[in-house]
Amino acid sequence: MESIIGPCLGQVAEYVDCHINFQNDVDDLRKTVGDLKRRRNDRVAELQTVDDLEKQVKEEVEGWLEDARKVIEIEMPDIEEQAQNISYWSRGNLGRRVRQVIQEVKEIYDRGSFPEGLVIERPPTIGITLPTENMVGEVNVKEKIWEYLMGHEVGIIGVCGIGGVGKTTVMKHIHNELLNEASRFEKVVWVTVSHPLNVFRLQDDIARAMNKSLSDWWDELSRASRLMEAMKKVKYALILDDVWDKFTLHSIGIPEPTMENGCKIVITSRSIDVCNYLRCQVVKVPPLPEQESLNLFLDKFGQDVLRIPKLEEILKLMVAECAGLPLAIVVIAGSMRGVEDISEWRNALRELCQCVVDTEKDSEDEIFKRLKFSYDRLPKNSSIQECFLYCSLYPEDWNIRRKDLIENWICEGTVQKLGSRREMHDKGNAILNRLLNCCLLEEANEKACVKMHDVVRDMALRIKSTGPGRFMVKARMRLTKIPGEDEWNEDLDKVSLMKNEISYIPQNMSPKCLKLSTLILEGNNGLRQISEYFLANMPQLKFLDLSRTGIEVLPNSTCNLEYLTTLILCGCKRLKCMPSLSKLKALKKLDLDGAGLRKAPEGIEMLENLEYLDLSCPNLKGLPEGKISKLFHLQYLRKRRIFSTEIRGEEVARLEMLEWFEGRFDWLKDYSNFVSKLNHFRRPSHYFIKVGGTDKDEEGHFWKFNNNDLPKQVILSRCEIGEEDELVLPNDLQDLRIESCNAVGDISIFQKDFTQLRTCALENCLGIGCVVSLSSFSSTSLTVMNNLEVLTLEGLASLRDVVKMAKTRASLAPTISPLIFSNLKRLRLLTCLKLKKLFPCELLQGQGLQNLELIEVINCPRMEEIIGWEEEEEGNQTTTPILITLPKLRILELNFLSELKRICPKRGVMVCESLNSIKISTCVKVKRIPLCLGRENARPSLPAVKSIYIFNPKKWWESLEWENPDDKIVLLPFLKCNEHG
Repeated sequence: MESIIGPCLGQVAEYVDCHINFQNDVDDLRKTVGDLKRRRNDRVAELQTVDDLEKQVKEEVEGWLEDARKVIEIEMPDIEEQAQNISYWSRGNLGRRVRQVIQEVKEIYDRGSFPEGLVIERPPTIGITLPTENMVGEVNVKEKIWEYLMGHEVGIIGVCGIGGVGKTTVMKHIHNELLNEASRFEKVVWVTVSHPLNVFRLQDDIARAMNKSLSDWWDELSRASRLMEAMKKVKYALILDDVWDKFTLHSIGIPEPTMENGCKIVITSRSIDVCNYLRCQVVKVPPLPEQESLNLFLDKFGQDVLRIPKLEEILKLMVAECAGLPLAIVVIAGSMRGVEDISEWRNALRELCQCVVDTEKDSEDEIFKRLKFSYDRLPKNSSIQECFLYCSLYPEDWNIRRKDLIENWICEGTVQKLGSRREMHDKGNAILNRLLNCCLLEEANEKACVKMHDVVRDMALRIKSTGPGRFMVKARMRLTKIPGEDEWNEDLDKVSLMKNEISYIPQNMSPKCLKLSTLILEGNNGLRQISEYFLANMPQLKFLDLSRTGIEVLPNSTCNLEYLTTLILCGCKRLKCMPSLSKLKALKKLDLDGAGLRKAPEGIEMLENLEYLDLSCPNLKGLPEGKISKLFHLQYLRKRRIFSTEIRGEEVARLEMLEWFEGRFDWLKDYSNFVSKLNHFRRPSHYFIKVGGTDKDEEGHFWKFNNNDLPKQVILSRCEIGEEDELVLPNDLQDLRIESCNAVGDISIFQKDFTQLRTCALENCLGIGCVVSLSSFSSTSLTVMNNLEVLTLEGLASLRDVVKMAKTRASLAPTISPLIFSNLKRLRLLTCLKLKKLFPCELLQGQGLQNLELIEVINCPRMEEIIGWEEEEEGNQTTTPILITLPKLRILELNFLSELKRICPKRGVMVCESLNSIKISTCVKVKRIPLCLGRENARPSLPAVKSIYIFNPKKWWESLEWENPDDKIVLLPFLKCNEHG
C-alpha cells in the first residue's frame, strides 16, 4: 500500500507546490527567457559582424539559435496566453509545465556560450552550375577554347563574335565542364560585365564569387589591391561575359595569368578591339552553317512545318536570311509559329529580305535588323509592341516579375481598359505569353519572372533611341548623380533611372521635358530630396515611380501634375509628409505600401478616379471616417501592416467595384457588416481579412498565414464569438484561421455551406471541446469536410475530441456516406493538453483520410493513442488484425507525447506505402511500431522510408516490438538517434 500511496502523495505535493508558487515560477520563467533572449541577440549581433564569406555558421550554433527562437517566439507566448486565461484552480498543471520550461531554458542558455567561436571555415566549392541551352554549331569553337584552357601557352582567351551568335551559350557549357576540373582549378568564376563598365560593380561581383567582401573599401585602388591579394592565393578560371569596354586587369585587381600560377581568363565580347587590348588569344564564333541553321529553326518552330506543300523552299530561303545567327533564328522562328498559309510565308520572306538589304556583314546591324523583323511582325493595331518596348526600361539581365510588369502595363495604358482589373491582368498575361512564344522574352530562372536577352534589349533601346517617344534608360548603372539637363531632351517619352545610387538632384535643376509621360527613380535609396523645380517642366507626366527612395517630403509641385495617373511611393520609409492630393483628379493608382507616413494624405477622398489604393503604412495612425467610401471606382484596396488604423465595414461594403481587398477590422460588428453584403452582392475575387487582435500583435505573426494559392482568407483573432449565429463568414471562403477567441465553444464551421473551404486552423481557443461531431451532421457538412485539405489545431486546452463518432449508426441519415476528410492532406496538432486520441479507427474503416500526407502531433501530454478503437475500450478480445491503410502518408511526426502508448490499436497494422519520414521524440511509452512493409519472396522489400529520427533513448528503439522482426533490420540504415540515446 505504501508503494502506491507514497508516489501519489508526492504528486499531490508537487501539484500543490506548483499551484502555490505559480506566479513566482512564471516570473522566474520570464527572467530566464529574458536572459536567453539577450544572449541570443548577442550571438546574432556577433554573426552580423562576420563579413568573411569564407566563414559559415556552425551547425550547432544554427541549432542553438533555432532552439532559442522556439522558446522565445512559440513556447513563451503560449505560456503567457494560458497564464492570462487559466482558472485559479487549474494553475497546478500549467505550473508543472512552467518549471519544465525553466529547466529547458537554462539548459539552452548554458549551451550558448560557444567558447570556440560561432563560425568555421566554409568547405571549398569550385563554383556553381549555370543553366544552359542546347548548343548548336559551336562544337569546334568549344574544342578550341577548351584546348587553350587545358594548355599552358595561353593565359587570356577572347571569344569574339557579333551579338546573338552564341558566345555566351558556348561559354556556359565550358563553365559547367570546368567544375569537373577541381584538380586543375580551385575556383571557377562567372561574372556578367555591365555596360558601360562599372569598376566597383565588377570588383564586387568577382569578390563575391571568391567568397570575399570589399565592403570596407571605398576607392578603386584599395579595392583592387585587396582583390588582387585574395585572387593570388587561388588558382582560378575567370569568365567575364559580355565585355564592351577596355580596361586593364590591374585596375580591377585581377592577377595576370601566367604559366606559374596556372590561372586562366576568358572574356566574351562583340569587339575584337577589346580582345586585342587585353592581349587575348582570339577565338571567333562563326555563324551556323546552313543545315544546322535549318535544324535550329525547325527545333523552335516544329517539324510539322515541312508537311505544308511547297513550303520547304521558302523556309530554306528564310533561314538563309537569318545569316546563321542562332538568336535571330530562334526569334524569327518564334515570330512565325502558328503560320500555315503559304502566301503569308512568302510575304514574311519578302519583308525579311527588305529588312536586311544593304546590311554590312559582321556588324551589329546584321543582328538588329533581323530581330526587328520579328518585332515588326507583332500586331501593330494592338499594344503588344508597346508592352515589349516597355520591358527595356528594366536593367540588363534583370528578372522582371510578371505581376509587377503587367500592373505597370495597366497603369501606363498599354493594356486596354476592360471590365475588371482581373480581366486586364488576364489580358496582360496573354500578351506576355505571346512575347515568350515569339522568343522576344525569355522565362527567367526565378519563379514567375521573365527577362530580355541583352541583344534583344539593345534592339528595343535602339528602336526607342530616335524619333518621337524616345526612351532614356540608365538602369542599374551605379549612377551617383542624375544625368545632366543636356541629356533631358524635349521629345523624351520615358526615363528609367531605377536601381542606381543617385543621392542628389541639384536644387535649381528643372529639365524641360514637355512630353515626358513616365519617370522611374525606383531603388535610389540615397535620394533624400526632390526639389520643387525638378518636376515643374514635366506637365504631361502620367507615371511617377519614387519607390524605395529615401525621400522625406513629396514636393508640392507633384500636385500640379494634372495628368498624373500613377504615383508609386512604396518602400519610402523616410517619407513623413505629403501635400494635399485633391488636385490630382486623374490619379488612378496610389501605392504607399511601407511608406513612413503617420497620417493619411490630405484630399485622398477627392480622388474620384482612383482604382488602386495601398495604404499599408506601418505607422499610419488614423483614417478619418467617410474617406474610403467616396472612392467609388476603387478596385484594389490594401491596408496590411496596420494594427492601429480602423477600417469600417460599412464603408468598404459600399465599394461596389472592389475586386481585391486586404485589411483588418477592429470589431467583429464591422467585419460582419462587410461580409453580410459580401454574401449578397458582387464579391471580390481576392480578399484577406483579419478581424481583431491588438496593437501589440506583431505583424509577422498575424500575416504569416497569407497563402497566395488561396486568395480568399479570413483570420479571427481575440474576438468575442458567442452564439453560433454571430459567426458570419463569406460563402466562398477558402482559408480560415481562428486565434485566441476564448468565448467560442464547439464550433459549427463544418455545418455551414462553406464548400470551398480548403484550410482551417484553430489556435488558442480555450472553449473548443470538439471539432467534428458526426451525430449532428448533414450531407452539406460532409461535403465541407471532404473538400478540406489542411487542418491545424493548436493550443486548444479544452479539446477532447477531434472527431466524435455517432453513438449509433441509426443516428446518421441513410443517405450520408461515412466517408469524411477524404481530401485532407495535412493534419497538425500542437499543445492540445486534454486530447487523448487523435481520431477513431472508424474513419479509416470508412475509407476516410486516404489522401493524408502528413500527421504531426506535438506537445499533447495526455495523448494515449493516435488512432483509437472503440471496441478495445469495451473489452473486445478478438484477435483479427485491423488493417489501417494510409496510401499517401509521407511524414509522421510525434513529439513530446509523454503518455502516448499506441500509434494504432493493439491489433492494428498500418500500411503506408508512401511513408518516407518518421520522427519520434519523447514518446518513451510507445512499445510497438505497427508499420507493415511490403513483401517480395517472403522478405521485406525496401521501403519508401528515407529517414527515421529518434529522440528517445536508443535502448527504446532496440526494445520496440514489430509485426515482423525483419522489418526492423531493413529500416536500420535509415535510423538516426540523438547523441544521448
